[in-house]
Amino acid sequence: MTDVQFKKILSVEDDAFLRDLLAQKFSGQSFTMFYAQNGEDALVIAEKEQPDLILLDIILPTMTGFETLEKLRANPATVNIPVVFLSNLGQQSDLDKATALGAKEFIVKANHSLEEIIEKVKGHLVSSNS
Repeated sequence: MTDVQFKKILSVEDDAFLRDLLAQKFSGQSFTMFYAQNGEDALVIAEKEQPDLILLDIILPTMTGFETLEKLRANPATVNIPVVFLSNLGQQSDLDKATALGAKEFIVKANHSLEEIIEKVKGHLVSSNS
C-alpha cells in the first residue's frame, strides 16, 4: 500500500522560520501536521495524538532531541512511534547516538532540500504501512 493519506506527523522544531517552511511544504500533502517547539510539548502531543511519524530536531529548548527520544521510548504509549531526526548536527557521534536510541533515520537539514525531506518522510510512512 503506497497511500500516505491521513497520516499524522509531529514536527519538533524550535526554529520558527524552518517550522513555517515545513508547514508550507507539507500543507500540499495529505498529512495532518502537529508542531512542537520543545521536547516537553512533543511528549504531550505524541502521547495524545499518536502520530505515525515524529520529525525531531536535536537542539531544542528544555531538553535535547536525544532526551526527548529517550522519554518517548520509555513511555509505553509512544514507544513504537517511528522517529526521524532532522538536524543540522551531523557528527558521527550524533548519528551513532540516534541509531542507538532507535531512530529510523538521521537527516542533516543542510544536505537535503525540503522536497527531498518530504520524499524521505513519505518513504517512512509507506514502509510503516507494510
